[in-house]
Amino acid sequence: MTDPTPLSPRSPRAVLIDLAGVLYVGTSAIPGSVAALQRLRAAGLPLRFLTNSTRMPREPIAARLRAMGFTLQADEIQTAAHAALNLVRRRGLHPRYLVHPDLRDEVGPDAERPDAVVMGDMGPFLDYAQLNAAFRLLMDGHPLIAMARNRYFMDADGLSLDMGAFVTGLEFCSGTRAEIVGKPAPGFFHDAVAELGVEPEDAVLIGDDLHDDVGAARAAGLRAVLVRTGKFRAGDDAHPQVRPDLVADDFSAAVDHLLAHG
Repeated sequence: MTDPTPLSPRSPRAVLIDLAGVLYVGTSAIPGSVAALQRLRAAGLPLRFLTNSTRMPREPIAARLRAMGFTLQADEIQTAAHAALNLVRRRGLHPRYLVHPDLRDEVGPDAERPDAVVMGDMGPFLDYAQLNAAFRLLMDGHPLIAMARNRYFMDADGLSLDMGAFVTGLEFCSGTRAEIVGKPAPGFFHDAVAELGVEPEDAVLIGDDLHDDVGAARAAGLRAVLVRTGKFRAGDDAHPQVRPDLVADDFSAAVDHLLAHG
C-alpha cells in the first residue's frame, strides 16, 4: 500500500532514482520497475540515476541495466566513483586507490608518492596489506576520501556488508575524518539537481535506504520517497527522526503516486 497523502502541493520538476534495491536486486529487475520507468520518461520529467556503487564505471552499469530491460544512458548515471575522480582532478591529488579491479582502468595506477587515499568498495579483493598501507598514509597526515559510507546493501543472496565498516575502521585507527563524496553527502545530491537545472526543493528522490537515501536527500533540501524494497527493513517507515515525504510499496507505486499527485 502507498501512503495516500499527496507528496507536496508542488509537482516535482525532476526525479532522482536510486538504483540497487529500487530498480533491481542482484541481476533481476524488481517486478513492475521497467514499465514504471517508461511511464516516468513519458511524463517528460528529467531524471538522474544515483548509486553509491563503486565497483565499476558508468557505462558498464548502464549496460547491465539495459540488459534487465531498462532504458537509460551512461551520462544519466551519477556514481560515487565518478564524484571522487572529479574531486581528485579538481584538487590535483595523487592518490593511492583502494578500488575494485573493475574500476582500476578508470582511476589509473597509484601514484609513486601518494598524497591521499581514495577508497571504494573492493568487496572480496580488500585485504589487510591494502588497509595497512592506507593506514600508514593517513598516519602521515594525508587525507582519506571515501566514495561512500554505506553500512550494507541487498545482494541477490541477502544483505551484504558494505564499505562503511572499513572507512570507519581507518578513521578510528588513524584519527582521520573521511571526506565522503557519495551519498549521504549533500553535494552528491546538489550536483545531480544542478545538472538537471532545478533547485533541490523542486526535485524528488526515490530510494530504499532510510538514512543514506531518504534522510540525506531531505537534509540536502530535496523531497524523498521511501520504497519497501531492497534494504528496507520493518520499522523504517515509522522511524522517529527520519521521515520520508511518502512511503510506497515499490518503485512502480511511487511513480504512480508522483504522476497522479506530484
